[in-house]
Amino acid sequence: MRIFLVLGSALLLAACGSKGPPVPDWKTDSANYIERYKKAYLMGENTLADRQFTQALDATSGAGRIAETARLWLIQCALHKASLETDNCETYANLAQSDSTPADRAYYLFLTGRWDQLDVKFLPSQYAPLLKAATGDAALSNAALNAIADPLSRLIGASLLLNRKQTDDATLALAAETASDQGWRRPLLVYLKLEETRARERGDTTAQSQLAVRIKLLESTLRQP
Repeated sequence: MRIFLVLGSALLLAACGSKGPPVPDWKTDSANYIERYKKAYLMGENTLADRQFTQALDATSGAGRIAETARLWLIQCALHKASLETDNCETYANLAQSDSTPADRAYYLFLTGRWDQLDVKFLPSQYAPLLKAATGDAALSNAALNAIADPLSRLIGASLLLNRKQTDDATLALAAETASDQGWRRPLLVYLKLEETRARERGDTTAQSQLAVRIKLLESTLRQP
């Protein structure tokens, strides 16, 4: 499992490419809508993101699918974490009480910081080195983050380390550049502002000025809700 967020859509489309029965419309619709939601959310396009997520939910809920509906809420929680927004995955947890997979449960524990409670074999494999490295040494954690090939997974890992207070300036720079490389405006703005605050605290006026310019450029492109 390379990346949970891709897997979440893949699970909804598990029958694609097979010679079996056609994929039900609700699976195709939900997978398509959630992919559009992720893109819109990371780009900071709030209205479009909300609409796409609602349509994804309508597809799975309309089919009466508890696990698949819960997984959509888990995907939303992961994206919120990537952008350092507060989310305890409560809606997922409530739905998952009646139907949840071991992989979804492990990812939920990962996102909510309960790393000592999860079974690592059910996590996306790229996160296992991060769990081992997250012992308080930011340099080790940063090396583990750098080794995560998928940009969104790397960004989620960085945000969780930040919540655990196991980061340094290099972690923030890595997260910001990961978001910048992908053009993900929402998380990029958050991390640039964190970098600006750190630069101000250490009295680095040059870095502070450069970051202020980047932030101004970015804010001029963000659409209001």
